[in-house]
Amino acid sequence: MDINLGGIVIIVGNYGSGKTEVAVNLSVHQRLAGKEVRIGDLDLVNPYFRTREARKPLADLGIDVVLPPKQYMHADLPILTPEIAGMIRRPSELTLLDAGGDDVGATVLSALTDHLKGKTPHVLQVVNPFRPFTESIEGCLKIRSEIEAASRLLVTGIVGNANLIDDTTAQDIENGAEFVRDLAEKSGLPLVFITAEKSLMPKIDKERIPCPILTIDRQLVPPWKKAGRFSP
Repeated sequence: MDINLGGIVIIVGNYGSGKTEVAVNLSVHQRLAGKEVRIGDLDLVNPYFRTREARKPLADLGIDVVLPPKQYMHADLPILTPEIAGMIRRPSELTLLDAGGDDVGATVLSALTDHLKGKTPHVLQVVNPFRPFTESIEGCLKIRSEIEAASRLLVTGIVGNANLIDDTTAQDIENGAEFVRDLAEKSGLPLVFITAEKSLMPKIDKERIPCPILTIDRQLVPPWKKAGRFSP
């Protein structure tokens, strides 16, 4: 099974779900598959782990990274640039938008409503069942409802990002996959893919995974750790 996404894809999720890491690695995966990829940083909530932190390795791969103007690069302001609007009006093969966490971060998406008229974006909710508020099906559904209300967009698919950072095991990935499978069934939405860090891939029982797996080369790390290197 492989991941095949195109058009406009908006990544949402609760704070700490790992949605930005997912967005960054998804952009690389699709670029290495030969697609023209652009990614826009709309995360105006988290001042640390944002798409812009990985802009150099993304640009080196030929991925167009659209950021706020330089004077606002570290500001938490609702800045919707003409470049972002242009990305939506004229999307590339894959146009990724990384929104902020929770309903607060998703609020900026409501400003895109007019630009999205006539288009059918994929809105993917990233879920880490090991984080507070999304350790239960009910919590995930509540987060989804809040994001939809704030963004004025409907979530169209689920992405599983089960991890405990450095303590993650293959068993965690497999259990997380079962959780998001049940969530997808309960919510009536497709399970688009799950994620797993590259080092864990040989240890995972693929028979237990009901969807494609996005391999993660972790980029958004604390200053004392080294980011992974993207590779096919």
